[in-house]
Amino acid sequence: MLTNNSINHLLKKSGDISLFQRKSGGFTLTETIIAIAIFVLIMIIISELILLLYRTHGYQWEQSLAVAEARRGIETMAKEIREARDGENGAYPIEYAGDKEFIFYSDIDNDGKTERVRYFLGTITTETFIQECYTTSIGGSCNVSFSNFIAGDLKTATVQISVEGDLGSSNEYIDLYLDSQHLGRFCQSGCSNCAGTWQGTQTFDVFSQAQDDILSFVADASSRVGCFGGESSCNCSWGGVHTMRARFELTITQEIQGTELKKGVIKAVGFPPTYPSDQEKISVITAFVRNAPPVFEYFDQNGNKIAIYPARLSEAKVMKVFLVVNVDPNRPPNEYQLQSYVQLRNLKTE
Repeated sequence: MLTNNSINHLLKKSGDISLFQRKSGGFTLTETIIAIAIFVLIMIIISELILLLYRTHGYQWEQSLAVAEARRGIETMAKEIREARDGENGAYPIEYAGDKEFIFYSDIDNDGKTERVRYFLGTITTETFIQECYTTSIGGSCNVSFSNFIAGDLKTATVQISVEGDLGSSNEYIDLYLDSQHLGRFCQSGCSNCAGTWQGTQTFDVFSQAQDDILSFVADASSRVGCFGGESSCNCSWGGVHTMRARFELTITQEIQGTELKKGVIKAVGFPPTYPSDQEKISVITAFVRNAPPVFEYFDQNGNKIAIYPARLSEAKVMKVFLVVNVDPNRPPNEYQLQSYVQLRNLKTE
């Protein structure tokens, strides 16, 4: 027989069972979504860490390969430079001694004959820019300007100037000016009136004036250039009516720095021996070179650095080869520096 206490006990037990059943029924939808989100976030973090480690390891590996390649390159350079000697054509062992280009003669393949060897960082380019001007006035002038032509280390700059016009007499001539400085006088003699072709051609070295990356030329005709009185053949028609025309041909050679240290080799051919420039074979010694400092430095027999170019050819007895290597300057690890000192054995002072 159930008493009140027994009934209360059963009811309490039944409530506990119901509560247990509700608690063990699983996650709610909200709990499931939160769990999945946390799991996905953890997986994303782990994936990013793996990718970061992979990229870092890959970059470090690439950097180590670049350094090893540069080290081999310096060892090869040092060996070849150390044995520099006269060329097959009798040339002095050193042909050119620049900061980032070095040309010398050495038997690099041990065949008993001397090769012309060129190590250089960047590319040597030669470009020509042409402009013309004219005037239709009596004793008139015209001008042209060249600018923004320097893209690297300027090596040479020359300008070839030609004129045409009413230039048949000694009092009919043209004065040329560069940056307000008188360059020369054209066609005071030897030119024809309205020749229909360029005359009086002269070439000028403008290397020093070109250093500021702008050249301004003025062609100024004498007062007798043009029609006077009954003259009928003083206005020329070649290329358009004019009393005077001038043509300016600017040719520049410059070294545009890259990141590849290259080697050019020319073998001697013929008799007497020559080194044809069009037979130069160029190969890449190492990439990822980031030199701002010179690649090559030169020292005399007392260990003094030689800064003046002509003296480098005659007085250099020791060279320093210096490379800065970095696959990507915008990320670590930092740049790696390699250097070697080389004594040119055949140029030693006894």
